Amino acid sequence: MDRDQLNELLYQAYETELGGEQIYRKAIDCAVNDDVREEWQKYLEETMTHQDKVEEILEAAGLDPFVETPGRKTVRLKAEALVAAMDLAKSEGGPVAGQLAAAESIVEAESKDFANWELIGKMAEHASGDLAKVMKAKYEEVSEEEAEHLFHTMGWARELWLDSLGVPAALPPPEEEKSVKTQIGAARAEQQRDEYL
Repeated sequence: MDRDQLNELLYQAYETELGGEQIYRKAIDCAVNDDVREEWQKYLEETMTHQDKVEEILEAAGLDPFVETPGRKTVRLKAEALVAAMDLAKSEGGPVAGQLAAAESIVEAESKDFANWELIGKMAEHASGDLAKVMKAKYEEVSEEEAEHLFHTMGWARELWLDSLGVPAALPPPEEEKSVKTQIGAARAEQQRDEYL
């Protein structure tokens, strides 16, 4: 195991959670649909607890949470760009454009977040001692929430777009109704979306 690269993953995971907080705060501000606003508020609260969980992993790894790395700076820049994109969409395109940009921004951010946690779960299998135990425990605590953030918001983004296009949309999306937590579940929910119209 390349310990320097593991450290980089952990720093990026922490920065992803910090950026996620800013993305969710802006997304909530952009939400027009009350149900999606409520969903994103829940995800914001979970994201803030995930920050604490990554801090615990950093502590177990003996890492300073304030260390800057090139990858961490890149993650921060992406989060700032997503927040700026939501601002631009809302100010120039109106509330619906802002909401759509928010949903898409969350999907982008949560794709990185989901991948980070999947890697942390895999690396827990290769680490040893307290670090392995902490990574495994924290992964198990957040993995389903991270899957929900990604797959449910993908459904929200699709259905909010369809609604904006003036065609029947399943709001809330089937991913939400079926409490999807896996890629397979998300695919099945999308295939069954007609049942929710």
